[in-house]
Amino acid sequence: MARIIYVMGASGVGKDTLLCYVRRNTVRGSPWVVAHRYITRASDSGTENHIELTDTEFDHHQAAGMFALHWQSHDCRYGIGVEIDEWLARGFNVVVNGSRAYLDCARALYPALLAVKIIVSDAVLEQRLSHRGRETATEIRSRLQRADDLDRVHCPGLKEIRNDGPVEIAGDVLLALCASGVTGS
Repeated sequence: MARIIYVMGASGVGKDTLLCYVRRNTVRGSPWVVAHRYITRASDSGTENHIELTDTEFDHHQAAGMFALHWQSHDCRYGIGVEIDEWLARGFNVVVNGSRAYLDCARALYPALLAVKIIVSDAVLEQRLSHRGRETATEIRSRLQRADDLDRVHCPGLKEIRNDGPVEIAGDVLLALCASGVTGS
């Protein structure tokens, strides 16, 4: 049965890098597709391959029922298009870059959803956040605390992928989940 593969984790754990890895390893006949997010953030502001919308455009899309999922976080609004419902109906697993705070809503809409939490050690997370240079030391401490607080996210069937090492290691685990939707750890 096709399902949503709902990838989540703290900023800096490497979700975007892993989703890029999945995209690079998608070939004709793969049983999955990766959904793009619609975000009220500049498309050149990071590594995520997303569709930039203004607040007005986002309002329009939302009012017209163009989002299957949508939420707000970190002063941005995020949406996943209704096209995912067609992809699921065609038998594809749909990989989504989701929000831990929105997980319960997403599970209510898609009960077969497979939640995947990307994790890293505190030391690796601090190093990655410092290296990207987008936050001050105070903001990094705040993100680390938030990561600890939200790292307690649990739900039935939750899979965790540790992403402390080379992208291929965690990436191959995520690919296995995308291919089957039910295996991996």
